Amino acid sequence: MRCPYCGSLDTQVKDSRPTEDASAIRRRRVCPDCAGRFTTFERVQLRELIVLKKSGRRVPFDRDKLMQSLSIALRKRPVDPERVERMVNGIVRQLESQGDSEIPSDRIGELVMEGLRALDGVAYVRFASVYRNFREAREFGAIIDELAGEDGEPPPRGPGPA
Repeated sequence: MRCPYCGSLDTQVKDSRPTEDASAIRRRRVCPDCAGRFTTFERVQLRELIVLKKSGRRVPFDRDKLMQSLSIALRKRPVDPERVERMVNGIVRQLESQGDSEIPSDRIGELVMEGLRALDGVAYVRFASVYRNFREAREFGAIIDELAGEDGEPPPRGPGPA
């Protein structure tokens, strides 16, 4: 494994252990050249996934890109990172276990929306606003009403006439 600090190819594993959900191996590494320490994760990959973009382009599936999108939606939200990791693992497993190795980007977006709906309502609305390309404020209201309707509770309203 290449050292992210100095680029040396001769790094050493100091500690290995499974993640909490046993979906990956976490390895602590050290570089003998610069003494830099870093962590890597080793995961099982059932098949090479290709994402079919709306434009027709085909790009390799990038788990890190998915994690980055989720971290933006979950920014400053009280969600345990382990829950996010489990959600991403579940999405990747679902994608890999489907028969086709080419996955439409819409399918990934819908799986993320399902996961966020269960994880955090605010992150769900944030992600939906970008994913569904909201153009007007009333679109936020519609998705909030949809989310609130599942809970059986009326959506919270701001100050105004009673």
